[in-house]
Amino acid sequence: MKVTLAKSAGFCYGVRRAVELAEKAAKENVSCAMLGPVIHNRAVIEKLEEMGVELIHTPEEAPQGSRVILRSHGEGRDTFEALERRGVTIMDTTCPNVSRIHKLVRQAGEEDRRVIIIGVEGHPEVQAIAGWSREPLIFKDGETLSQFFMQHPEQAQRPFTMVSQTTCTQELWKICKENAKKLCTNIKIFDTICNATYTRQSEAQQLASQNDAVVVIGGRESANTRRLYELCRALCPNTVWIENLDELDPAQFKGRARVAITAGASTPVWIIKEVYDKMSEENMMEIEESFAELLEKSIKTLHTGEKVTGVVTAITPTEIYVDLGTKHAGYIPVAELTDDPTAKVEDLVKVGQEIEVFVVRVNDAEGVVTLSKKHLDAVKSWDDVEKACEEQTTVEGVVTEENKGGVVVSIKGVRVFIPASQTGIPRDTPMTELLKQKVRLRITEVNRARRRVVGSIRKVTAAERAEKASEVWNAIEEGKRYHGVVKSLTSYGAFVDNGGVDGMVHISELSWSRIKHPSEVVNPGDEVDVYVISFDPEKKKISLGMKDKSQDPWALFTEKYHAGDVATVKVVKLMTFGAFAEVVPGVDGLIHISQIADHRVEKPGDVLSEGQEVEAKITEIDYDHKKVSLSVRALLEEAQAPVDVTAEDTVVASADGETTEVAPDFAESDETAGE
Repeated sequence: MKVTLAKSAGFCYGVRRAVELAEKAAKENVSCAMLGPVIHNRAVIEKLEEMGVELIHTPEEAPQGSRVILRSHGEGRDTFEALERRGVTIMDTTCPNVSRIHKLVRQAGEEDRRVIIIGVEGHPEVQAIAGWSREPLIFKDGETLSQFFMQHPEQAQRPFTMVSQTTCTQELWKICKENAKKLCTNIKIFDTICNATYTRQSEAQQLASQNDAVVVIGGRESANTRRLYELCRALCPNTVWIENLDELDPAQFKGRARVAITAGASTPVWIIKEVYDKMSEENMMEIEESFAELLEKSIKTLHTGEKVTGVVTAITPTEIYVDLGTKHAGYIPVAELTDDPTAKVEDLVKVGQEIEVFVVRVNDAEGVVTLSKKHLDAVKSWDDVEKACEEQTTVEGVVTEENKGGVVVSIKGVRVFIPASQTGIPRDTPMTELLKQKVRLRITEVNRARRRVVGSIRKVTAAERAEKASEVWNAIEEGKRYHGVVKSLTSYGAFVDNGGVDGMVHISELSWSRIKHPSEVVNPGDEVDVYVISFDPEKKKISLGMKDKSQDPWALFTEKYHAGDVATVKVVKLMTFGAFAEVVPGVDGLIHISQIADHRVEKPGDVLSEGQEVEAKITEIDYDHKKVSLSVRALLEEAQAPVDVTAEDTVVASADGETTEVAPDFAESDETAGE
């Protein structure tokens, strides 16, 4: 017969911690009592009693001035207060995973949220959890949860927090979560199943499906042992549940080729070993070695500054819980997970994932260890930073803060100072614009002893720009079009970045219309389409244009106007010899000083002003040189010229039989004529 022992059989770290603390208290020769069984195993409790630890069942039974050990399942608030009134010393051996649930339900009370507990109502762990909340609701499964909300629909709008007993099965928890999400509109759900329990149950099911018989060892009052038995029996009918060696009947396994052994979290090593020895004498040495390894692993001592590996068991908005395989419960505050403010926790870690972390603090009294992944990443990153400095490679980080004279970039936990001159942003731009931005930089200085690192963003952008500039100069040609960004403006034009090289658009090439300043057309930061007018590779100069050549103003002008036509024009510039006026956008005509008025003008500004609109006659069009001559005087003179009266223009008026020829009076106003 082949006998297989489950790797996860026996004490979990929470139970081992509770037993070790109780044994330590018993050895200190102080009056000591345990309030209820420390764990659900009679053999362990009997051993503690033999060591002088009295078993009591109520706080009132605690001797004055004694030390009272609280069981691993935890106690409620009322019990703590009652013991404090008795004046006893409290030794709390509550499993760290259970303590975490107590913290969650206390927080729920502070937020005025009602607590839902998924578990067995009479179980000590569930009673303790309920003892830290007001009006808790306890449901054994998803069906009872649904029935409650169907009978009390008004409760659906109330805020809730839902947790589970640590020994709850994943299948049951999944159903409860789905039902709760459908029935409650405001609920926070925390997965509080102990990973050690889940691992033990999963391994037991796998063994049950692969073996002819299964032996489950554990106390009759142990909820997690009962679940192990139920899960194994569902897959292997030949499953037996025993508390110790005395209940083992080897005859039950006669003819079975393969038998598996598993045990609940409260089952001590020596009981498992006794059962295994009885069933498989020839494999005694092997089991002794495996138990030695198990014992060594479970009592492993952790120290601040150590690097350890664990398994992620739960993720909350504030903490990540890690099973370290020891008597301690490990957790990583979210702030110690990463320096990247844009990162999401769920993208960085998953439940069941193995993770390497740094031990920040060990609290043996509470049985917890504070861990940091960020710190470990920073330690590992120093080598990478030094290498990047030596090889001048480009690295990526996140700007975390503005510092005096620059900004700080975090590269996997290493703080890198970037002087303001090396940020690559304009001098008048506030440094705060870089905060929380991902940037690429070069490391220029590393002093590990002083923990000082200096970097430059500008070097990376300069190198990238030089590479792009080379590509531009290799492919540039007249007429080639680019999509660029306006970098700056001057009084005579705009400088545009063509993807690595700046070119200048002269003010005359920005628009067909006459403008006084480039800001009338573009502003820094605008994206524009430009084309190359000319370039000089030696002087690194490029002349660009923006005017749309398909909209030639001269063609539009000659199509609309001819010599002799009258147009409304806008004065755009005054000169000593006359004024230039825009006929259509992009085509200006000259009104010579002699053509501004029907009398002598000393200077154009005496009659005209820039921006003024006047009517003028197009007196001449020079198609070869694209020049236009205008005249205001011509229209004024035409309006004053005398008009010859012909026979057709006379009006014959009849009065007392005689006719009189009357010539029209051109001096009459429109109003007089109307009369």
